[in-house]
Amino acid sequence: MKIKMIVMDLDDTLLRNDKTISDRTASTLIKCRDMGIKVVYATARGPSAQSVVPPELFDGRIQMCGAMAYADETLVYNKLISTADARELLLAADKAGIKIAVESKGWHYANFDFPEDWDPIYREFYEVADFNTLNVEAEKFYAMPETKEDIELLLRHTPDGLRTTVARHNFTMIVNEDASKSKAVGALAKYWGINSPEIAAFGDDIIDICMIQYSGIGVAMDNAVDEVKVVADHICDTNENDGVAKWIVEHVL
Repeated sequence: MKIKMIVMDLDDTLLRNDKTISDRTASTLIKCRDMGIKVVYATARGPSAQSVVPPELFDGRIQMCGAMAYADETLVYNKLISTADARELLLAADKAGIKIAVESKGWHYANFDFPEDWDPIYREFYEVADFNTLNVEAEKFYAMPETKEDIELLLRHTPDGLRTTVARHNFTMIVNEDASKSKAVGALAKYWGINSPEIAAFGDDIIDICMIQYSGIGVAMDNAVDEVKVVADHICDTNENDGVAKWIVEHVL
């Protein structure tokens, strides 16, 4: 079946290790759009994604692990979580010394100081917060547990209606149970009148599995974790070697 929509994760998938898109990949995505194929990125990032990818390459974007989906600038999917409803989780993590943060409208409310190795773009949108009084609607929480016990605590205190996912290096994301890359992809596909068999999706980490399984063709990066490779229909070259672009040229263009 003809591919009408291509969706790809950013970090360790579309982006190279230096967080850039190669000229080869950019020209490939432009060719897809010229052919009428919708091109979308799906990331755990929030608004910061727009600082690392040229907007002219994409018809849509999925942010915050699937909590938000845009067709151009039209919001077509939005699933938030309330700090009031998840306060027990935030306070339990804080008491246990687990680094955890709330991301809301591009702002990061955390119980730890700004890490020196993070992208400086976050610094002006970051503050240490008091989870006893913080009241915002958030797209996601993220945590950095260091032990198996830390992870178990986060899972144990995740309230009904929320979902906790542990990705590479134990980086943990907590979102609305209806916030997923697959549901966001489905919302965009419906908006554009595209069926799931007409979608190709690329990813490398646990959080990408649902959209890889949802799409007609799921492609794992060669640098993906094994769990992604097992469910994928194809495996392409690494993110550092333009794997997404190579696969598109061979199978779509």
